[in-house]
Amino acid sequence: MTIRLRQICFVADKLAPVVEDLTAIFGLEVCFVDEGVGVFGLENSLFPIGSNFFEVVAPTKDNTAAGRFLQRRNGNGGYMVICQCDRRETQQARKARAQELGVRIAWEQDIHGFQCMQLHPGDTGGAFFELDWDPKNEPEGHWEPAGGDGWDTARRTDVVSRYSAVELQSHDPQSMAQRWADIAGIPLQQDDHGRLSFPLENADVRFVEATDGRGDGLGGVDIVVTDIQGLLTTAEQRGRRVSDDQVEVCGVRFYLKDA
Repeated sequence: MTIRLRQICFVADKLAPVVEDLTAIFGLEVCFVDEGVGVFGLENSLFPIGSNFFEVVAPTKDNTAAGRFLQRRNGNGGYMVICQCDRRETQQARKARAQELGVRIAWEQDIHGFQCMQLHPGDTGGAFFELDWDPKNEPEGHWEPAGGDGWDTARRTDVVSRYSAVELQSHDPQSMAQRWADIAGIPLQQDDHGRLSFPLENADVRFVEATDGRGDGLGGVDIVVTDIQGLLTTAEQRGRRVSDDQVEVCGVRFYLKDA
């Protein structure tokens, strides 16, 4: 049983400024725009980051789930942790475990054989935990939410090569960490700084104390950078630089790691 962190989704009140930041600061390129999210009152853009993805969504009308999420978190921020299971059985076992824990399924759908399952952030804590299964089972290739195939023509690694961790924050990180680890079926551990985490196939899911006044949520991402100085220079010009090893885009802390 393996689970891969395949996509990290951010939510913004306006799409274009975040797309511009991700393009300029991280050197990324849009690979897909999914018109299907319009049914949720959203617009979006996806970017390859290594063999995985960043997604940004923004409301296009009032009274959407994303809009309410923006209000609860007082602005732009992290929204979804989207994972790819290696087998249908892996996904179904995680579904059964979530139901045992009283975690609601917020949305579930078969999309051309692609099995999507989103767990409710009110029960997981802080963010949607999405566990999907793609029958083509290509962990570095075909991915239905990015249009299937062809996305790799937009892959750019001159500035950022991949992500290595996603960070969830909470006033009770121990409880949140245990809930996510129980759903994933992966034991918790501590990293070198004593923070709770568990490993997915390609990245860690980390849990920290919420100290920014925004409460529970997806607050940070570790990114592996091939051109830190160039990234910092552009981030400074766009008012997104926080320190020599951190920038903030779309209300999310990006921790810069050497390639």
